[in-house]
Amino acid sequence: MRSAARLLTMSCIAFLTGCDLAPKYSAPVVATPPMFKEATVTPTEYKNAGQWEKATPGDTTPAGPWWEAFGDPVLTTLEAQVDTGNQTLAATLAIYDQARAYANEAEAGLLPAVGVGGTVTNNKQSLQRPLRRRTEPNYYGNDTLNGYASYEVDIFGRIRDLVAAGQAAAQASSADLAAVSLGLHIELANDYAALRELDQEIQLYSATIVAYQSALAIVQHRFQGDIASGVDVAQAETQLDTVKAQKSVITGRRQLLEHAIATLIGQPAPVFTLAESGVPMPVPEVPPGLPSTLLQRRPDIASAERQVAVANELVGVANAAFYPVFSLGALGGFNGTSVSLLSLPLSFWTIGPSMSLPLFEGGLRHAELAAAIAAFNEAGATYRQTVLKAFQDVEDNLAELRWLRQAIKDQDAGVVAAKRSVALAMTLYKDGAENYLQVIVAQAAELTAEQSELTLRTNRVQASIGLIGATGGGWTTADIPPENSL
Repeated sequence: MRSAARLLTMSCIAFLTGCDLAPKYSAPVVATPPMFKEATVTPTEYKNAGQWEKATPGDTTPAGPWWEAFGDPVLTTLEAQVDTGNQTLAATLAIYDQARAYANEAEAGLLPAVGVGGTVTNNKQSLQRPLRRRTEPNYYGNDTLNGYASYEVDIFGRIRDLVAAGQAAAQASSADLAAVSLGLHIELANDYAALRELDQEIQLYSATIVAYQSALAIVQHRFQGDIASGVDVAQAETQLDTVKAQKSVITGRRQLLEHAIATLIGQPAPVFTLAESGVPMPVPEVPPGLPSTLLQRRPDIASAERQVAVANELVGVANAAFYPVFSLGALGGFNGTSVSLLSLPLSFWTIGPSMSLPLFEGGLRHAELAAAIAAFNEAGATYRQTVLKAFQDVEDNLAELRWLRQAIKDQDAGVVAAKRSVALAMTLYKDGAENYLQVIVAQAAELTAEQSELTLRTNRVQASIGLIGATGGGWTTADIPPENSL
């Protein structure tokens, strides 16, 4: 009968260990638009656009070192140094390593705990101790060698839910690492594009200074011939000096960007230098991913989804707290009054199951469960908001690319017209048909137009960089390590 009872008990335990009180998990549902609006609508069609067309599938977006699409060897060299030199990324990697360690720590709870212990003590008992017999010695040794084993029978899935939560948290940390890496690479590319714009502006100001010096020489020559007034000379000198000052300001801004790039790649700013280059950065054609694939391409979305999974498992842990905890324990060893402990008559042992169940804790368990459910709802809302923001990011950058393309076309025409205006104004001035103020106005308009053109082109490059980041930069959920590798 006793053997049958034991068999029945073990069968029940084996059956109950399959219980899991965590809710059945599925990622929060987010309404996914079938296509991107801005991917096909042209500026002239925008007001009357009613049709959305499919965008190019996301698997054509540059994967891996996406910055190579810009064809700039300097940028490629700098981007390669982010992964090895950036200390923000190194700190995030350490956080990921911690998350993996915590996952392994939780998984250890699935296995029995086994250990050994021992004591070698010399003791003196009080002569006035109650119930002390006269034959008992005043001094005695108490030496113990023992071993123990304990195992929590995970009947209600508490440990398994903790393990699943730890693994999901480590996967979320992996996605966080990818998101930080992507953000740093994007930041470097944007800083580099801004620096190259300033290089072009410095070249523009250098050429403008040469042109203004030539114009000043003409005015001074006319002044010496009593053809022009001193006012014309003063105006030409003011304009030249102002442009020189603006060039100095731009050069200083370039130094700040150079310092920022040095920090991003893990180098001290005082020892880092980038040679000037007036070559404009090309704008690669980066097709956006389909909305359905965007959810698989953004590391921040993957991290938010894994955090929902963590919260889901912790609801199971909170549910399991309402049920008994069953453990199996064993303790055995040898005890004696001398170091000769291995005498069998001096052995001791104990073995058996234990159970604990809280009966009254003032609503603590219910409060913990309510908090776990609220945390799950919070994680779900955060996930949905992250997805919505991802679609906004793509649409924003698509809109910028589309409208900037048209703006650059219009600005190019404006630059051509401004150059023509300067040439005409100077001709009229030389012929005495206009005063020098008209030349100054035309020259200022030309410089402003050329600056605007450079800014628009850089904005388009940065919008292209932003689109790459908005579509995940080539990262996919396949890059998340599987649970069994943590």
